[in-house]
Amino acid sequence: MALEIIPGIYSVGVVDWNVRSFHGHTYSTNRGSTYNSYLIVDEKIALVDTVLGSFAGELIENIRKIIAPEKIDYIIANHVETDHSGALPEIMKLCPKAKVVGTQKCKEGLFKHYYGNWDFQVVHSQDKISLGKRSLTFIEAPMIHWPDSMFTYCLEEQLLMPNDAFGQHYATSQRFDDETDQCALMDEAAKYYANILWPLGPVILKKIEEIQKLNIPIKIIAPSHGVIWRKDPERIINSYLYWAKNSVKEKAVIVYETMWGATEKMARKIAEGLIQSGIEVKLFDVATSDRTEMTKEMLDSKGFLFGSSTHDNDMLPMMAGFLEFVKGLRPKNRAIGVFGSYGWAGGAVKEIENLFKEIDINTALESLSVKYIPDQDELNKCFEYGINFANIVRNK
Repeated sequence: MALEIIPGIYSVGVVDWNVRSFHGHTYSTNRGSTYNSYLIVDEKIALVDTVLGSFAGELIENIRKIIAPEKIDYIIANHVETDHSGALPEIMKLCPKAKVVGTQKCKEGLFKHYYGNWDFQVVHSQDKISLGKRSLTFIEAPMIHWPDSMFTYCLEEQLLMPNDAFGQHYATSQRFDDETDQCALMDEAAKYYANILWPLGPVILKKIEEIQKLNIPIKIIAPSHGVIWRKDPERIINSYLYWAKNSVKEKAVIVYETMWGATEKMARKIAEGLIQSGIEVKLFDVATSDRTEMTKEMLDSKGFLFGSSTHDNDMLPMMAGFLEFVKGLRPKNRAIGVFGSYGWAGGAVKEIENLFKEIDINTALESLSVKYIPDQDELNKCFEYGINFANIVRNK
C-alpha cells in the first residue's frame, strides 16, 4: 500500500501481519509488525530505508504506484539491520545509478551483508542533501540501537524519520497514531523500548537532549516499525524520556518457576502481601509466560522478585535463561527479592543472588527459602515478606 502522509511524501512500506517472533526468537510480535519505508518526491527523489528482503516485491510495487523506481536518486540507509535493508539489493538493480547514503559504519555493514558495489555517500551529523524544495539533514545516532544507526530529518516538513527509535511492532490497517487503539499503541511502544532499547537508556537520553538543543521543530515522527506519530509526537518523546530516566511506579513484578508447586505457593502468598500493602503486582510463571510481556511489565516497576525451585543445586533452566536476559538489560534503581524451595541442597536462591551480584545488585531483603512444601507458618512468612518488600518499594 502506498499512502501519502504529507503532499509529496509517501509511506511505501509493508505490513507483516503474521510475524510472531523477531530478533530470532527473542521478541514475541503477537500483534505482527511493519517495515516502514518513505518515498520523498521532489526535484530529486529519495527513498528512506527499505524493507525485509522477502517483501522487496511489494515495496517495489508500492513505489511504482507513485513513480518509476528508476527515477530514485538517493536511498537513505538509516540502519543496516536486514528488516530495513533487506530489499536494498533488489532496489539497486532497478536504479543502479542511485546513491546510497548512510554513516561510515552503515557503509561497512551494508558491504558485509550484501557485497554491493554501490555508489555510497558517507554522511555525518548535520550534513544535508538538497532534494529541491526540501532538504534532508542527518543525525548520527550510534547505539540506538546499532553502531551504524542514523536519524533523517526534513526541516521543511518538520518530519523526523528515526528508523527504530519511537517504533512499535504493531501491524494495523491504520497508519497514524490518532487512528489506532491508544492502549494497544502505547503497550507496543513500551514493549519495544523494554525489549530492545532498555540498556541503552543513557544513550537515548543524551540523543534526545542533543536534538532538543538543536531547536528543530518536530511535527511528525515516522519510525521504521508501527504507526506514524502525527497527532502527538511529544507523547512518544516524553515516554522515551520517562523510560530512559528509569522512572518507575509503586509496582512489583514476580517471576517464578516451580517444579511441584511449592515455589508457586510462595509466589502467590508474597503477591498477597504486596497487594494488601497497596502495591500493584504482576505475577508470571516463566514457564508459561511470554518473555517479551514480562520484560515490558518490568520496565516501570520499582521491584522485581524472582523465585525458583532447586534442580541439580541450581535454579530451574527457564528461570536461568530469563535471568540471563534480565542481566543484559542492566536494570537500575530497582529493589530485588529472591525466594525458592528445595529438597535437600538449596542452591537456586544462592545462584539467583549471585547472578545479580555480577551486575552489582544486592537483594533488598534476606532471601526466603522453604524446604519441600511450605506449611502454614512458612506461608505466613511469605505473606510478611511481601509486606516488607512493599515497604521497600514504597520508600525507594
